[in-house]
Amino acid sequence: MNNKAYKRLVALNLVLVFLVIAAGAFVRMTGSGMGCPDWPKCFGYLIPPTERSQLDWKPNYDYQKGQVIIVDEALRVVKDDFTSNNSYDTRFWKAYTKHDYASFNVYHTWIEFINRLLGALAGLTTLLLLGASAMRWKQSKINLTLSVLIVVGMGFQAWLGKTVVDSNLLPLKITLHMAMALLIVAFLVGIWHQVQQTEKPSTLRKHFLGLTVLALVLSSIQIGMGTQVRQFIDIQMHHWDLMQAKRWLENSPLVFYFHRSFSLIVLGVNVYLGWMLWKNKIHNPTLYWIMGCVGMEIITGTAMYYFDFPLASQPIHLVLAAILFATQFYILLQQFTIKQKQ
Repeated sequence: MNNKAYKRLVALNLVLVFLVIAAGAFVRMTGSGMGCPDWPKCFGYLIPPTERSQLDWKPNYDYQKGQVIIVDEALRVVKDDFTSNNSYDTRFWKAYTKHDYASFNVYHTWIEFINRLLGALAGLTTLLLLGASAMRWKQSKINLTLSVLIVVGMGFQAWLGKTVVDSNLLPLKITLHMAMALLIVAFLVGIWHQVQQTEKPSTLRKHFLGLTVLALVLSSIQIGMGTQVRQFIDIQMHHWDLMQAKRWLENSPLVFYFHRSFSLIVLGVNVYLGWMLWKNKIHNPTLYWIMGCVGMEIITGTAMYYFDFPLASQPIHLVLAAILFATQFYILLQQFTIKQKQ
């Protein structure tokens, strides 16, 4: 595989990971996390049901092992393949014991199912990337190592996804799921940097290293506080319903106010970094992504606070945070490369 095709494959992997992050945020925003109460299938099916009646017990029906029905507001799982008689027989069924959630909403089910499909597609492309990196191992052993770590990370993400569902959406596990996604993004950015490095030199200079590190650290702290706020909102969403978004921030923890105010510090440091680069006539396109992300983060955060979480504001806010992390990490890698060459 030539360098251009390999670069496109890396870019595809990055895009899909960002789409998975956006889909996961949309799942949380709509409360669809338990739309598929089992994993990796959905109600025991590869293609989930579209009507509640499909989950009712049926006479003279060929059931396959692992299929799920809802009986008396509880999930029941087929023990082995069998054909039902004219009456429900408990001998062929077992209770689903990992949680007691037994509800069906077609919109929640398909939102969660699409999220899982995107995750599976991202997983397949990481395998393609690993294969391509293996074929190019003589050109870059670092890329092969990072590709292995990405595949391992995606496998770990899949396992985390299962534990999230089994825990009935425990907020801490959802946050860990997000942290792992950012780590995968960092590995992909590392490969992207290696590919770019072979094509053109960076326009940055080593004396911006400290300022870039500071910007990345501040953004990471901000993302960390954002996950804590998100955990609180998840709890509020369970306490209230989705139609009472204006109450989600009632009795907010102290970290919410730190998170809100800290955004101004993040903005100030990145504006200063941008001004210093402009002053030194260094025009790096990545910087524009950073400034745009920081600005849009503040806009979407303000919209969620003052306009009661308008549609898509949460996914956009989260994806922008991931892109900001990726772009700042990329500039940091550029800085280290320059320092080593000088």
